Amino acid sequence: MLITEGRVCRHLYFVEAGSLRGFYHQDGKEITHWFSFENDFVTSFHSFITGQPAVENIQPMNGTILWAISKESLTSLMDKHHELERLVRLAYERYYIRLEERFVNAHFKTAAERYEQLLEQSPHIVEKVPLGYIASYLGISQETLSRVRSRF
Repeated sequence: MLITEGRVCRHLYFVEAGSLRGFYHQDGKEITHWFSFENDFVTSFHSFITGQPAVENIQPMNGTILWAISKESLTSLMDKHHELERLVRLAYERYYIRLEERFVNAHFKTAAERYEQLLEQSPHIVEKVPLGYIASYLGISQETLSRVRSRF
């Protein structure tokens, strides 16, 4: 595990290769919240920013290679190189957009609509991630995912 719930996340990571997933534990199950791939920044954002313990877990998958920078080092670099602030802001914006899309999908779209959007916007997820994680990400059972997939 890269990050474990209950521990403070003190680093921002850049994904050079491979993939990761963020997930929560709920009622003895792992609930996948997001996936990340090459050229993404990942961290437990709430923990990284606030210094509070993480509520999520981050698991590397598929031969992941990461670069890490501590919050202190990142802050120091941003103080010296303001163009770096823009890069970090863009990473935060990208995270927020994904978070909002997840909220809309979970509350306003059917399982079939969520899967169709996944195929349209992120087909690499279907190619690189185990189906059990995809079902969890979509908020459906593996059986429902099988039924939905048979229509596409």
